[in-house]
Amino acid sequence: MKKLLLGSQATDSAPRAAPVGSDVSSEAVRAADVVPGVEAFYEQQVQRCNDRGVAAETLRLSHVAVRTRTWRDYLQQREELERHCVANLESVWNGRPISKLLLGEPIPLGGARLGLVELIPPFHQRVYRMGLEHLGFVVGDDLEDFSKRHRPVLTGQQFQSPENEPVYILFEDYTHVKFHRHSLREACEREGRSFDRFQHSDWNVEHELAGPYALS
Repeated sequence: MKKLLLGSQATDSAPRAAPVGSDVSSEAVRAADVVPGVEAFYEQQVQRCNDRGVAAETLRLSHVAVRTRTWRDYLQQREELERHCVANLESVWNGRPISKLLLGEPIPLGGARLGLVELIPPFHQRVYRMGLEHLGFVVGDDLEDFSKRHRPVLTGQQFQSPENEPVYILFEDYTHVKFHRHSLREACEREGRSFDRFQHSDWNVEHELAGPYALS
């Protein structure tokens, strides 16, 4: 079978300049050019939270997560997003690389600003909506009390690392909202990782169109 190499090196020794033609340092680009549909997605998820008594519009925005259907989609979207970013972190989690991309210019969404995109390739561990899949909000040190206050509407909690244990709501269309103590960027930095360059994991896949779910 064809082997597809995801990235060329596990770490790059120096920051990479933004590609020619990108305007990440001059002016904000339109959200539709960077993450299509994110404005409507933010409004939808915030309204769903409001309907459940959670004032998400008052919370700082951590990130938006985008799930891809295939490896090829992941590589294409990663390349497109990096044109608008200044750095990333890419590491292997649950059997595949995940890239956290730091935007050169945050995207205004309502009263919030989006600065980080989490790009997640297959294989996905359970049913998720492909494309825009979840928003992460920052609750801060009030997370435990927040969880108690809103427990009737919360679906559960994830334990991804000591610095990243969000509670979440799953909606009927398989999208989510997550509520974090720290933003995803802050959690990574508290774990000793930094957004100072572009870095790609060495990764081989059997087929570039595999996904989104592994065969049982």
